[in-house]
Amino acid sequence: MLRAGEAALWRAHHHPSAREPDMTLAKPSLHATASAAWHALAPEAVLERVHSRAEGLSDQEARQRLEQHGPNILKRERQNGPWRVLFRQINNPLIWVLLGSAVLAVALGKVTDGLVVLAVVVLNTLIGFIQEFRAGQAIEALARMVPETVTALREGAKVSLAAEQLVPGDVVELTSGDKVPADMRLIAARNLQVEEAALTGESVPVRKQLPPVAEDASLGDRTNLTFGGTLVTSGTGRAVVVATGDTTELGRISRMLGEATDMQTPMTKALATIGRYLTVAILVMSVVLLGVGLLRGYVISEALLVAITLAVAAIPEGLPAIVTIALAIGVQRMAARQAVIRKLPAVETLGSTTVICSDKTGTLTRNEMTVQALWTPEGSWSVSGVGYAVQGELQREGQTVGELPRTAAELLRAGVLCNDASLQSQEGKGAITGDPTEGALLVVAEKAGLRVGELRDRFARVDAIPFESENQFMATLNEEGEGQRSIFLKGALEVVLKRCQSEGAAPEAVLAEMDRMAGKGLRVLAVASKSVSGASSGLKPEDVEGGFTLLGLQGMIDPPREEVIAAVRACHEAGIAVKMITGDHQKTAESIGHQLGLAEGKVVTGQELARLDDAQLREVAASSHVFARVAPEHKLRLVKALQAQHHVVAMTGDGVNDAPALKQANIGVAMGITGTAVSKESADIVLTDDNFTTIVSAVEEGRRVYDNLVKSLAFVLPTNLGLALILAFSVAFFPIQELAGGGLAPLMPMLPVQFLWINLVATVALALPLAFEAKEPHLMQRPPRAPSEPVLSRFVVGRTAVAALVMAAGAIGLFTWEFRTETDRVGAEEAMREAQTMAVTTVILFQIFYLLMCRSLHGSLFRLGLFSNPIVFLGIGLLLLLQLGFIYLPFMQKLFGTAPLGWAEWGLSALVAAVILPVIGAEKAWRNRRAASAS
Repeated sequence: MLRAGEAALWRAHHHPSAREPDMTLAKPSLHATASAAWHALAPEAVLERVHSRAEGLSDQEARQRLEQHGPNILKRERQNGPWRVLFRQINNPLIWVLLGSAVLAVALGKVTDGLVVLAVVVLNTLIGFIQEFRAGQAIEALARMVPETVTALREGAKVSLAAEQLVPGDVVELTSGDKVPADMRLIAARNLQVEEAALTGESVPVRKQLPPVAEDASLGDRTNLTFGGTLVTSGTGRAVVVATGDTTELGRISRMLGEATDMQTPMTKALATIGRYLTVAILVMSVVLLGVGLLRGYVISEALLVAITLAVAAIPEGLPAIVTIALAIGVQRMAARQAVIRKLPAVETLGSTTVICSDKTGTLTRNEMTVQALWTPEGSWSVSGVGYAVQGELQREGQTVGELPRTAAELLRAGVLCNDASLQSQEGKGAITGDPTEGALLVVAEKAGLRVGELRDRFARVDAIPFESENQFMATLNEEGEGQRSIFLKGALEVVLKRCQSEGAAPEAVLAEMDRMAGKGLRVLAVASKSVSGASSGLKPEDVEGGFTLLGLQGMIDPPREEVIAAVRACHEAGIAVKMITGDHQKTAESIGHQLGLAEGKVVTGQELARLDDAQLREVAASSHVFARVAPEHKLRLVKALQAQHHVVAMTGDGVNDAPALKQANIGVAMGITGTAVSKESADIVLTDDNFTTIVSAVEEGRRVYDNLVKSLAFVLPTNLGLALILAFSVAFFPIQELAGGGLAPLMPMLPVQFLWINLVATVALALPLAFEAKEPHLMQRPPRAPSEPVLSRFVVGRTAVAALVMAAGAIGLFTWEFRTETDRVGAEEAMREAQTMAVTTVILFQIFYLLMCRSLHGSLFRLGLFSNPIVFLGIGLLLLLQLGFIYLPFMQKLFGTAPLGWAEWGLSALVAAVILPVIGAEKAWRNRRAASAS
């Protein structure tokens, strides 16, 4: 195969006047402790540098080096113990206020109040503890990538060693299926291919070779090295260890993974800010009310109880549970859309994503090599159909080819016969066994009407020269019938072309077509053949030295998923930038980027990124959308550069090389099918279908979750503020009563335990249904909210103030009226119980009516559809049943100090509570008019 960079080098070698710089190579990424660019040295020089021999080390040398370098394992950071994790859940200002309130309540004899508050604290702490303690397994997954045993040479004898005992200088044998145990320089190889996608992002196995490569070769171009954690897919090899443990590429990624920081989500930060403000405000108000109570003649215990009651009333105890459950519902919805959430806050963060940085292979593309162009000396053809599906056709100048031209048929036939892959096809769908590139040759032949099985039966293989990295070609000898045989040759263009006779295709025409294909990012494979006598019994090296006729070229690429193009367009409409970051070659990345609509700006290579300082990198990260030949540290720097510009970054990936960036990103998205264990452990979300479109669905779900969380805040906070206003008004203005046993007590519209009832039972029962609300209209046509935008926006604050004032006024008014009306009839104590029960009922009914108005933040309830969310009415029904028990069950009356109400009291409470409907309706209309005039 000939890539764009290789084509330039070949041309420069054969045509000096046509030389041009190769910009596809990236700056080297050396081990922290390495003393040489091992890939730039000959095998003999490497052995000399590491003081080793082809037959390996002696046992004594190995023991000494093991003491010097340590075992071949990745160091693991000490994880926080369970007690430290538990303390982090408690170390929150609001939690400390609640704990203090619980202790004071118990000390003052209000045991029930104190225990209820304590139960709330315990519940929230357990939820946070379980969530955090299960996270953070990425480095352990990295360690599991190192194989347990390897075959090494010690003084010329093969021995089986534990992988952790390998040391620099050890000589290791590699065979198909082996997991590479350390970073090693090859000293012998036969048809060796290594799957390095997890480390470099390269979409196909890398063919390994012995010759040195340029010192500034990128990680993916160091074809004479094998890296720890990668997988041998075919062939055999022998290599000398040059780096172990933390000095390997895998170890370097592990260190970066440890340095990457888990970012706080926008909602986490917003709730933390709200918590700090609420804590200060509650403490100040509690001190003020304590002083007011003492000035008005309250005894100290009653004044302290007022302060505790304020804390209980003003702190939204149910909010953490509401947020957690709303996020959990989002998790379930996303799972149904093929996105598995590992960390709850990731649900909401997706809704505020401003940039998606995506890997290419398998995420934006199909991970199925596909021939898209054919060329012969008589013409060129395009090939329709993508992936391994055998449905498709050849086209020339936009017209479908009827009868397959002879030259094209010869080219395709040779690609099938000089091929070790196999194709299983059923109902138009194909599956490849073997090399993906060879598989693509079989699929294109089937598309053209050739039958792979029939060709191989008819033109049976006699002998073959398998692909060797040193030769860069494969050759087969096949029967042709009538005493004739043919040798078919396929490989890199410069290798095949120099073996072709002069009367074949003109070199200028071949070069022009190579440039055209390479310019489209296609991998180019040349195919040739020659006839030989049927007496030939096998292939010898001299048989493939010359005399071939060039049949043509086949250009292939891993094509983009068709649905991804629409998904990228949807992201742009939603104000989300999409950036492709890949380890693949520049021309390939440029071609895929153009097809996906990411052509704006130039393609930036890892080599160019490495030369930029932080300020320049921030500018390039914002303006460019396609990055090629990037190393793990480049991905990490790009994510940090975008975050430095206040972007909320979602990063996708499937390899070990993606893990640090996945962890650093605000949202790490790993692939469930092709993803490594390391990438999955580092990520917040795992896509079970490895499809970019699922990310867009998840973003939509994240926005819906955020909207519903804001609805929950807009619903919950007025209740807490309203309860605080009720308490403050009563302390400041209500009369003080003389107790039967002596002393003074304030006249209170509600008892502390009744405040808790409203806060926990009523609020949670009604707020939870909001998590099931459908998405707002035009959800994905609006830009993402700014990460700095406060959750307590002007809208939320204004709505909270309006609703809280209406609720407080209604509850205080009805309490006062009921208490004064009933005191003469039933006595002050019973009248207070009835008035307090009526005040609580008014607040409960107020919450029910207000819930209906919160189902849409700005739109009309009737436009939304009254019954579009039946869970709302389930919550309302459940709350009404609980409230009936609160009022009429004897044990509830005893626990909460309530009294039964008559129909008149229920009707009056409902009438006062319903005032919120026209008030919020008018507020919505006013805000909508302002928004329309502003636009």
